[in-house]
Amino acid sequence: MPVNSKNTAPPVLIFWIIAGWVGFGLLPWYGIEDGFWSFDWLVDGYPFDEDYAPAAFLIAQGEKLWLSPLLLPLGLSVFALRYSKSDAAYSRLLVLAGALGFSWMIIQGFSIGIRGYNFAWMNDAFGPLGDRQYGMGYGAMVCASAFLFLLTQGIAARGAVNGDVFVVSAIGGVIVIVTAFVFFPIAKMLFAAFVTDDGTYSVLVFFDKFFDDRIWGLGCLAGSRCGAAWNSLFLAILVGLITTALGLAFALVVTRSGFRYKRLIRAMTVLPIITPPFVIGLALILLFGLSGTVTVFIAELFGVQPTRWLYGLPGVLIAQTLAFTPIAFLVLIGVVEGVSPSMEEAAQTLRANSWQTFRTVSLPLMRPGLANAFLLGFIESMADFGNPLVLGGNFDVLSTEIFFAIVGAQYDQGRAAVLAMVLLFFTLSAFYAQRAWLGKKSYTTVSGKGDAGVHPLMPQGLAIPVLAVALAWAVFTAVVYAMIVYGSVVELWGVNNSLTFKHYVTAFSVRFEEEGIRWTGAAWDSFWTTITIAAIAAPLTAAVGLVTAYLLTRQSFAGKNAFEFGTMLSFAIPGTVIGVSYILAFNVPPIEITGTGIILVVSFIFRNMPVGVRAGIASMSQIDKSLDESSLTLGANSWQTFRRVILPLLRPAILAALVYSFVRAMTAISAVIFLVSAEYDMATSYIIGRVENNDYGLAIAYSTTLIFVMLAAVGLLQLLVGRVQIGRRKHIEMKEAS
Repeated sequence: MPVNSKNTAPPVLIFWIIAGWVGFGLLPWYGIEDGFWSFDWLVDGYPFDEDYAPAAFLIAQGEKLWLSPLLLPLGLSVFALRYSKSDAAYSRLLVLAGALGFSWMIIQGFSIGIRGYNFAWMNDAFGPLGDRQYGMGYGAMVCASAFLFLLTQGIAARGAVNGDVFVVSAIGGVIVIVTAFVFFPIAKMLFAAFVTDDGTYSVLVFFDKFFDDRIWGLGCLAGSRCGAAWNSLFLAILVGLITTALGLAFALVVTRSGFRYKRLIRAMTVLPIITPPFVIGLALILLFGLSGTVTVFIAELFGVQPTRWLYGLPGVLIAQTLAFTPIAFLVLIGVVEGVSPSMEEAAQTLRANSWQTFRTVSLPLMRPGLANAFLLGFIESMADFGNPLVLGGNFDVLSTEIFFAIVGAQYDQGRAAVLAMVLLFFTLSAFYAQRAWLGKKSYTTVSGKGDAGVHPLMPQGLAIPVLAVALAWAVFTAVVYAMIVYGSVVELWGVNNSLTFKHYVTAFSVRFEEEGIRWTGAAWDSFWTTITIAAIAAPLTAAVGLVTAYLLTRQSFAGKNAFEFGTMLSFAIPGTVIGVSYILAFNVPPIEITGTGIILVVSFIFRNMPVGVRAGIASMSQIDKSLDESSLTLGANSWQTFRRVILPLLRPAILAALVYSFVRAMTAISAVIFLVSAEYDMATSYIIGRVENNDYGLAIAYSTTLIFVMLAAVGLLQLLVGRVQIGRRKHIEMKEAS
């Protein structure tokens, strides 16, 4: 038997073998009742108390004997250390150990629940179990991770993806977490579309709900109401086109113009994304509603009767354009900055004027960003329900129909699931249309060669309309936010306009006592919980999204298209469906996290991850693969190349992922409504509670506070991440302009 004497075992392999044994023998196997972050168990009966015992101690006490088979794969992993990495037995043992351990944990996790066996046939075959198990804890998570990465190292040793351990492990890790936290809960929810009233499954019940006139009706052609599906599709296309155009206009003003107040413009583009959507809706009602300031002024000026024109398609379109333009801007700013100045200078050297350079060189190289910006705007519009809920009127869309199917008196999970399938069909169709439009053309602009160029300014004929549109939209945004701030300092918004700060005092009062600061305001608990959850979720979201983007743009492997589909699936499903599906999936073992802060963090990671993926793909499409190849040629592995070469060039994408995931965690509504608990209450659920109690002043004051907090956070992230500067020269813009 060959012994691994010359070739020492890889440190990463030793790490995961040790981690597996630590998870099995030292850490509590099942979830701690006091919460994931509670460590009172260390002095409360550990390691012999059944609630806190590691798997090894449970087995030693004759408990939970279904865990004992895990000793076999753990032992096999140690045995693999006797072989060299080039030996076939090395890879076979690691694959066997990882596959056996991970498979057994899945089988026993789903087979045994809090009431014994989960399947009737198991009771018939083996008799009542007489025992039960809870959700996985520290030990089970660490051990499952160890088995997973032992398996991926074995697969890499067999030559998969050129034997690259980092790439294979990253692919395996992303597949598992996307399957666990996207496919599994959504599948559990969508199966409800085929469930009959008596609990059996039937295809007929699905078709009965699918062909409902409220979904596909074409009454709008005869002057009545259209089906929710057509309304959603038309609205999403408009929002995608308008937000992409506005996002590009703002990106060009910030990067390709001599405008003095670029920072102010940049701040104005970010404002809507850091605001709970129903607050924008309320501000629009105050401006353009039946008794709104602008509506009354125009009615008196022209002597016309005020109308309710805002409610329906116009109001929802304005609100969603306000809310989602920042997403397009955050995606496009990195792409516009990433176009190599040398290519534009080469066109000018060949006697092309500034307009020809922009039209034939710059704009075509921005196509990945334009496509991704449209896709995100389309999907966001499809999944949004806050704005249609406030401003929709009789304009039915799929997301609100899903919401009412779930939370309404009907509580029809089957109808909600059918509607979700229709919505998913539209969003995936947009996804594949985007890919077809991009085709297989190369958009590489950043290569390994030095680039000391500087981006040319926009042609004059383009700069004037672009600047006019950007400034007009920025002014409109400023007016909307002025109304929001105004609403937070009046006694009763729209009724009694006496100025007061009582809403801020009620929400955020502080008392200084001998024992220290006492947070006496009513909103502090939800505020600190929201900050904590968002701060944890944001970097994890960015990390998962950018690693996924790296795999999609830099690696070729079997099932790549399905892999990409999985990463976008959570973004295409409305948050209401995500929330309900998470409750259904994670309220019982093996993953029992309902009511904890973990379920909020997980939902934010996988709900917002696609933004990091799309921003990363758009930016990486511009970075020449020769940079990776040069790094690998010089002896670096894929992890070192990713960390030292790729990541520094992805600062715009990193910033976009961090900013978006942080502020969406702070302002998310749809999924949060279902996932909050008494211990983990989020800001948006607290604000909605105030709105339901007609306490609009406190709700607006809280929202305004969140806006300023997130503005500070965005500025801090911008400072920490920095920006990519492709050229070494800078515009001397103001001096030349003057």
